[in-house]
Amino acid sequence: MTSAEAELIYHAGLVPVVRELLVMNQRIRELEGQIAKNSRNSSKPPSSDGYKKPAPKSLRKKTTRKTGGQPGHKGSTLNAVDKPDHTRRHSVVTCSCCGKSLANEIPSAIEKRQVFDLPPLRLEVTEHQAETKICDCGHKNSALFPEGVNAPTQYGPGIKVAANYIKFHQHIPYARACELLSDLFGAGISQGTLANMFSECASLLETPLEQIKKQITESLVLHLDETGMRVENKGHWMHTASTQTATYYHIHDRRGTVAIDENGILPSFTGCAVHDHLKAYLTYDCDHALCNAHHLRELIFVLEQYDQTWAQEMIDCLLKIKDTVDQTYPIAKQLSPQQIKEFEDLYQQALTKGYAQNPLPPPPKNKKKKPGRTAKTKPRNLLERLDEFRDQTLAFMYDFRVPFDNNLAERDLRMIKVQQKISGTFRTMNGAKIFSSIRSYLSTARKNGIGAFDALQALYAGHPFIPS
Repeated sequence: MTSAEAELIYHAGLVPVVRELLVMNQRIRELEGQIAKNSRNSSKPPSSDGYKKPAPKSLRKKTTRKTGGQPGHKGSTLNAVDKPDHTRRHSVVTCSCCGKSLANEIPSAIEKRQVFDLPPLRLEVTEHQAETKICDCGHKNSALFPEGVNAPTQYGPGIKVAANYIKFHQHIPYARACELLSDLFGAGISQGTLANMFSECASLLETPLEQIKKQITESLVLHLDETGMRVENKGHWMHTASTQTATYYHIHDRRGTVAIDENGILPSFTGCAVHDHLKAYLTYDCDHALCNAHHLRELIFVLEQYDQTWAQEMIDCLLKIKDTVDQTYPIAKQLSPQQIKEFEDLYQQALTKGYAQNPLPPPPKNKKKKPGRTAKTKPRNLLERLDEFRDQTLAFMYDFRVPFDNNLAERDLRMIKVQQKISGTFRTMNGAKIFSSIRSYLSTARKNGIGAFDALQALYAGHPFIPS
């Protein structure tokens, strides 16, 4: 708009109308932005996309590598064993040409082929018999049953391991878990018996879970996240505190500091906490790093919905720093001061351009209006956050031990969402806590190269896996 046009509008008394149109235009853009949000350009989960999935647009640059296994990739195959469990000899009885009997002939060669298969699946019943003998002195002596053999009939640790594996690693619902155990092993287990097995399993995890919490609290880098879920038909939050070698889940009806304090990890933590900018995390006295995967999604939203070029410059800046860190990490422990200065300047340039494209709205002319914060656009809010928390955003550049994003915690929470999709919500708080305990143990074992089945077997054998 030229100065002459502005003056014409002013004298024509159209200023209030133009101001109203600008407000309406801004409101329309905000509503369009709400509709345009999906899992690719915001923090919304993929499950909220519905049937209209967003077109995939990866921020990764294309490489010259072909799809499939790369040169040097170690393949895998089914190798023959030296000592098979069973051997079946297929003999040549007669000559297929002349009919002569070859039954007593020594074979000139033997070709071997091995078939790997499961043995017949059924429950084995072991009966324990305790003797009773009466001495000449009249004293009655009774043998002791082995530890754990407490009832006339009971299930052993093997079927308990299988039940916990099916429920807490494969997330099969109670009814289908009972059906699976019946079909595979002929075990007619009720849902109530399963619940008792799971409660017993959780009671064995007190010491391992304390060690898991201790290891996470003493770590240098901690990943934090939370996701909503329903317990007793009410909204709750599943919190996770994770490292590369340990996972701890904690269920609570609150999301903020009350739940975090009850968890007991972050209040005692002194390293660097990686999270997605939940304000409750920032109140704790430790270093903080923000998830740049979230920043990239928000920047994509600004670029696509507001057509602001500063967002693309910030995306390029963050990814360039990440690539440089990835290339430098194997040969050096940190970037050079010159590299850090160049990236800080590049970061500031994107912010400066963003501020120019997103000026603060003018103060309201209605002085009678109650004082309060002036509404800002989403691009402006993102700009101010990236500016105020630039050290936390670029923490991965200053310290190579800090990751670029918080994907570790998000991966740990992914199995919680799988549980919800397959098995639904939790009917009781006790059931949710049992799930949290057993999943913490299994996830930690998997991170240390211990299979879920092996970890459960070790637990019932009396020597559970405890991270060092």
